[in-house]
Amino acid sequence: MEAYDYIVVGGGSSGCVMAARLAEDPGTRILLIESGRRDTNRWIHIPATFFKVLQAGRDVIAYIGEPSPDLNGRPAIVPQGHVIGGGSSVNAMLYVRGQAQDYDGWAQSGLRGWSYQDVLPAFRDLECNMVHSDEFHGTDGELNVSEKRYGHPLSWAFIRAAQETGLPYNPDFNGRVQEGVGFYQVTTKEGRRWSAAQAFLRKAEKNPNLRILTESRVARVSFEGKRAAGVVMEDGTAFKCMGEVILCAGAIESPRLLQLSGVGNAAELSALGIEVVHDLPGVGENYQDHLESTVQGETIEPISIYKQDVGIAAVRHMLQYMASRTGLLTSNVVECGGFADLSDAGLPDIQFHVLPFMVPGLDRDPIEAHGIAIGPCFLRPRSRGSVKLRAADPKEPALFDAGALRDPYDVDLLVRGVRKSIEILEAPSLAKLIKRRHLPEPGLENDEDGMRSYVRQTAKTVFHPAGTCAMGPDGDRRAVLDNELRVRGVKGLRVCDASAMPTLISGNTNAPTMMIAERASRFVRGKESLNG
Repeated sequence: MEAYDYIVVGGGSSGCVMAARLAEDPGTRILLIESGRRDTNRWIHIPATFFKVLQAGRDVIAYIGEPSPDLNGRPAIVPQGHVIGGGSSVNAMLYVRGQAQDYDGWAQSGLRGWSYQDVLPAFRDLECNMVHSDEFHGTDGELNVSEKRYGHPLSWAFIRAAQETGLPYNPDFNGRVQEGVGFYQVTTKEGRRWSAAQAFLRKAEKNPNLRILTESRVARVSFEGKRAAGVVMEDGTAFKCMGEVILCAGAIESPRLLQLSGVGNAAELSALGIEVVHDLPGVGENYQDHLESTVQGETIEPISIYKQDVGIAAVRHMLQYMASRTGLLTSNVVECGGFADLSDAGLPDIQFHVLPFMVPGLDRDPIEAHGIAIGPCFLRPRSRGSVKLRAADPKEPALFDAGALRDPYDVDLLVRGVRKSIEILEAPSLAKLIKRRHLPEPGLENDEDGMRSYVRQTAKTVFHPAGTCAMGPDGDRRAVLDNELRVRGVKGLRVCDASAMPTLISGNTNAPTMMIAERASRFVRGKESLNG
């Protein structure tokens, strides 16, 4: 049996950071296991073509939840990266950290060492910002963060229109204040995607002490008593671990693997015939995600990016991109948006993602016309779901209940977001470009029940699942992890991905997930301790 000092399960954003940091010590042997393939698909690396990756489905995996009356009988569908780099290889590249109050809330709940002032140094150490250099931003890290190279006319129009409705302009959503609208900073470098694989793994994989295994699925973590001793693959191959097994598989796969390994709700595991290693009832609970319902308007002129990826237009854009790394293909498509407080919470509670074309739903056909989509999503959902096992067979998909819109508060907040988006669409700078509104049906905003039904019928993920292996303070029986991301009740096992978040942060989750992995790597290597 091959033996390693550390086994990292999952080659996404967190796994790339963790493996790269561990490989800095030449005296350790590290195995990184990823169920997807290498990030060799050329469409991954051209910013604007990530939609081709999502549509092809080869480098993503769609988790399908149980049909829910809260979604008008629809299942929640949550696509996730299934490739080296994970979400950072297939996402829209937005660099957003969330609000300082998110992390302060973690600390106030009893998670010592996770306040904003505690996590800010890790964010800064990771970051190589091309524009900002101040108390909030770093310039020497591996993660390149840059401004847009291309700004679509509809993106500019949204930013002006939003200001006309009273929202301020904000040039830096990760600075002192999050509220406002503007262009997002993105994880790109010189016109190409700068994923966690590019930023961290490319250099590290040259080290002889790091082995990367792709297209390989872990079936379970093996234990010797209460200590994680290695992993067993679905094909029966086993690897021994002398130090720690570190799960970086994401908010659906990490809790699934824990339960398959005998760590979870003892009654549920016993009912499936799984030997219980440790009774930890919080595993797979506390599922959270950001949901949006879009407002979509058709433009008078053919100015959107509709059909720009086919025919002569596609050839023209590719030639410009290859010649100068400029033009539409350098766009991350979701170029602009912002944050607004729509319920007088004192902090933004809605985020806008704006696309210069009309988007289909995950279960809805596209609108065949030029247009714009404004997607409001709530930031701090109150609804909770779960990720459990259907069977003891590791090849069986998880029993996934997203719990989406289960709490009426989330529905009402999303209704406010849709109404604000309609107001922006009808503000002068956008209204002069719009022929008609397709979604929601004109006049529906005057019908409260109709708006709630619209939200339940159209709400979809913004691809930010989290919370299912949550950190928590000592004495919290539902807490899966301690404040150094160690799985409670066992030894030699940590989880360091978005599943560790006790509550979702107020924004996109890629940057915070890498921050969590960076801090976890310091805990593992003894460079930082919260309990000393």
